[in-house]
Amino acid sequence: MALTDTAIKNARPGTKPYKLADERGLHILVQPSGVRLWRMKYRTDGADDQGQAKRVEKLLSFGSYPEITLKRARALRDEARTQLANGVDPGQFRKETKLAAIIGAANSFGAIAEEYIDRMNQEGRAEATMAKVRWLSALLVPAIGSRPVAEVTPHELLTVLKKVEQSGKRETASRLRSFASRVFRYAVSTARANGDPAQMLLGALAAPKVKHHSAIVDPTALGELLRAIDDYRGQPATLYALRLAPHLFQRPGELRQMQWSEIDFDKAVWTIPASRMKMRDAHHVPLSKQSLSILRDIQALNGRGKFVFPSIRSASRPMSENTINGALRRLGYGGNEMTAHGFRSTASSLLNESGKWNPDAIERALSHREGNQVRAAYHRSIYWPERVQMAQWWSDHLDTLRQGGTVVVFPRAATA
Repeated sequence: MALTDTAIKNARPGTKPYKLADERGLHILVQPSGVRLWRMKYRTDGADDQGQAKRVEKLLSFGSYPEITLKRARALRDEARTQLANGVDPGQFRKETKLAAIIGAANSFGAIAEEYIDRMNQEGRAEATMAKVRWLSALLVPAIGSRPVAEVTPHELLTVLKKVEQSGKRETASRLRSFASRVFRYAVSTARANGDPAQMLLGALAAPKVKHHSAIVDPTALGELLRAIDDYRGQPATLYALRLAPHLFQRPGELRQMQWSEIDFDKAVWTIPASRMKMRDAHHVPLSKQSLSILRDIQALNGRGKFVFPSIRSASRPMSENTINGALRRLGYGGNEMTAHGFRSTASSLLNESGKWNPDAIERALSHREGNQVRAAYHRSIYWPERVQMAQWWSDHLDTLRQGGTVVVFPRAATA
């Protein structure tokens, strides 16, 4: 006789578990505690202890009543009976499904992304690089993080990227696609995916607007800026950072994190460790007489600390990444006129226009990456003497411009 909800609700617990049968193997087990558990008894092919084929009786659990209603329990029973009719053991199928879910969770996009990020960290990537990839991962994981990495489709990923792009963040959307592509390629290389759906989306997003760092490239205007820097009345560390930045023209992050241990006054060299370089390669910067003089002045103030330019809040940390830009604004230079990063563009433009220096030597001074590693090592050695001369010439040239001396207009290089 088929069960009813009334019969189940009225079933009282006894001192021992007992069954209330429904139909086609389905029954409910009433426990002494009052808990009512759905069970299904079925038979499937198996083997005895001697390996002889025999029919084996098994039980399948569907959960407890009333969380699993009578109607739902019958539907689960019918699904299991359909599997049996097709030669599938529903109990074994359930175990394999759970195992696949566990494996799928371990191989989800989010898990693979975290593993890839950990590998980057072990490789000693720069702290700024690690912060960026973690940020990008955090943007992707809510949408596709739980998906098995091998099952993410190009259309699925494109939907996520398009939302970012349509919010006006083209550059972020482009970086997200690139980061996702690296995660998928890592999954392929570790045998957990068969392809890179992000690669198929090249060209699917609008090209990001190229952001140029504002910079002064007119010699006369540069002289005015240098004189303005000399008149700066802010924090001493900020003043010296402003004075040193034009001479060294390194990335603002590299300059503000400069440490005393990296400076060799005798050899006149500042060595930036690979861990702080954007290209993950130690970079050597020749120091002109002017640069050394500025550094010695700073050393007299805070040479006992770790950082050349410490934060005003804590000597154990470098100055803020916005300090130099903020100082330029206080001097009256807007973001569309000059930035901390702009000193690199200024030096690059005027050094190239001078016609005195090999363009490859200038590129090495700017720590731009050379794709061919053999060629890169060659350039590091062969252009060092020229870079030392160029550093001194550039500082002398800056002094001439600061003093308002006669500006020599260099002929611009012909363009193809």
